[in-house]
Amino acid sequence: MTVIDAAVRRTVIFVFVIAFVAAGSLAQGDPDPNSPTPILISQDDSTRALTTSPDSVKQRRQAPLSTSAYGPGSKAQIFVTNISLLGGEGANAFRVYAEDANGRLYRYPVLDVEPTKADPDVYVVTILVKDEIGYWQPEFGDVYLRLTWRGLSSNRVKFGFGSTGGDLKDDPAVQPMPLSLAVKIRSNGEPVIDEYVGYRWSGDRMRFLQQATFGPTTEADQRLRRIGLRTWLAEQLDAPYPSFDNPYPEIPLKNIDAQNVTNGCGMFLPTTNLTYRLCVRDHYTMYPVQKWFLKEALYGTPQLRHRAAWALSQVWVISGVDTQQSSWMMAYYKVLAQHAFGNYRALMRDMTLNPGMGNYLDMARSTRTNPNENYPREILQLFSIGLFMLNQDGTLMLDGQGNPIPTYDQATVDNFTKVFTGWTFCNQTCPNSQPGIVNYKDPMILIQNNHDVTAKTLLSYPGAVNQNIPPNLNGNTELELALDNIFYHPNVGPFVSKLMIQHMVTSDPTPAYVGRVAAVFNNNGQGVRGDMKSVIRAILLDPEARGDLKTDPNFGKLREPVQFVTNILRPMNVKSADLSTQSDGVITALTNPIGQNPFNSPTVFNYFSPDYYIPGTTLLGPEFALMTTGTSIGRANVVNGITYNQINVTDNTPQGTRLDLADLQALSTADPTGNLLLDELNYRLLHGRMSAAMRSAILPAVTALPTTDPLGRARAALYLVATSSQFQVQR
Repeated sequence: MTVIDAAVRRTVIFVFVIAFVAAGSLAQGDPDPNSPTPILISQDDSTRALTTSPDSVKQRRQAPLSTSAYGPGSKAQIFVTNISLLGGEGANAFRVYAEDANGRLYRYPVLDVEPTKADPDVYVVTILVKDEIGYWQPEFGDVYLRLTWRGLSSNRVKFGFGSTGGDLKDDPAVQPMPLSLAVKIRSNGEPVIDEYVGYRWSGDRMRFLQQATFGPTTEADQRLRRIGLRTWLAEQLDAPYPSFDNPYPEIPLKNIDAQNVTNGCGMFLPTTNLTYRLCVRDHYTMYPVQKWFLKEALYGTPQLRHRAAWALSQVWVISGVDTQQSSWMMAYYKVLAQHAFGNYRALMRDMTLNPGMGNYLDMARSTRTNPNENYPREILQLFSIGLFMLNQDGTLMLDGQGNPIPTYDQATVDNFTKVFTGWTFCNQTCPNSQPGIVNYKDPMILIQNNHDVTAKTLLSYPGAVNQNIPPNLNGNTELELALDNIFYHPNVGPFVSKLMIQHMVTSDPTPAYVGRVAAVFNNNGQGVRGDMKSVIRAILLDPEARGDLKTDPNFGKLREPVQFVTNILRPMNVKSADLSTQSDGVITALTNPIGQNPFNSPTVFNYFSPDYYIPGTTLLGPEFALMTTGTSIGRANVVNGITYNQINVTDNTPQGTRLDLADLQALSTADPTGNLLLDELNYRLLHGRMSAAMRSAILPAVTALPTTDPLGRARAALYLVATSSQFQVQR
């Protein structure tokens, strides 16, 4: 059997052929998920782009234009049609990629997009002939250009870089697209690429469930088809959390010394005693939090809040590496879940005072005589505004020399450090205070005598809120003033919006997408800033997120290990080892070997950086930081293990975990050709986007097994689909 396609580590160039599907209808009130496919215009008799220089003509017309080559750093204009722009949608909604004869990719900045005067449905796109990331310097000669918009890729056209000609091989799939043909296609609404047939919008519904949950199920898809996306979102945004049959585990606080005989686990000594070991496991490791969290991911009803809280946990990071007890981590996670659909400003306050965060980033030990800058630095860099000033679409704001503008300096950090002094654990007067135990459940409290009461100068930005804090204020007053100073910084909207888009939809969103969501963060339509319900709704309903098929090969995100595992288990009827009940949720044996041990992030920077670029590409792909030679093979081993075996019952896995493949086995029995089996896996795991090449490769491997072994066929098909590069990336 094959292992993961080697290309999954190098790049995310996965091309899938599909356009529109045939039957069915949208639920009332849902947006049309499918944007039109952009068409780049070529010469009448060749695949060479129709171009002009912006300096060569003042009146843009449809007459024959220059097709000469363009040197490095010059501006060129190409022409596109079959697009429909939203109000305010412009250059930052598009990307233009070049591919040279060696298969290397470049991204040319898009400077402007505007309709031509002769035909307002034909747009002129001004590009800068320079790699946006600066990774490569191509040799002179022809390259292929393609334009992407809302996750959709145009046809490819030839473009001369420095000169025309060279070793670029003709691509049989690339055909001339002169203006006359492009206009005909646009007018007739004809698809530019071949059609697959299925009931309408089925692909988009399953894509939506991959973005909004820990994995689609047939039942969830059927309900979504009945009620529509907006009604489903409304239900999820108001759903009780957590699930009724999987409440938060009530984990008592313990002494920081596990062997303490009064309120540790020492009453069960010696350490070889099973009861002692289980006590340590349940109180001094992340085991009960992981067990509860992953069971909720597999079976929980309020999937959207669970998914959003998990995303926030990878922004506001604390880790079991330094968080000793599961009760501490549970109290921290409850704050995230509470505010996942609340207001970001309230999340900022409650997380600042969370004792788990206070311990992890040292605020609980920061006093006026011994200040610590860990939390002040990270709330700025990682949790709210980032290192550099941003435009509202998330792009860097540059100074007159083209350099990014810092959001703060060391003096700003020093002043925030003074603000965050004086708080510590509430060990005496709070509901969870107990003698001999540090209280990690109730919010930290202020000891005013330990607080620095000098004047502070905080973040400076246009219209800055509370930039200057006068001396001799109560620490709690100062805290609110300082958090407002951060919250109203113009970076917060695009910074937070982009992170949430990356975790839920696509690793490298266009600035236009970020800008639309950031606008909702800044104002939810009712004058409220930081409303996370509105932000999440905007992320999931945006036209860049929606669509039956995304043909832009760079759209989407590598499934991070937790999502990769749950996206296989949920659609495949995960159950206990004996198939009699639910899994216990102890599935870290599947996630840990491939780079993600839940609630045990290696650093405050999370499991992967949101700014990680895939080496050798211009593609922002945070999760690819976890993709190594070892974890690539590990993913195949994980799929093999859960497909052909199970997680057995032990002291730590009381129910175990196994896939119930009876329905796939029945399909295998009913259809000896294997086509029904692949159709079902295509629907459940790939939302209908399995390529013809992939299908033709898998089907013979499945049918090579005897028809008398339907379970073997089902397992082989599942293994090959789930280890494919097409499944690795959520698209």
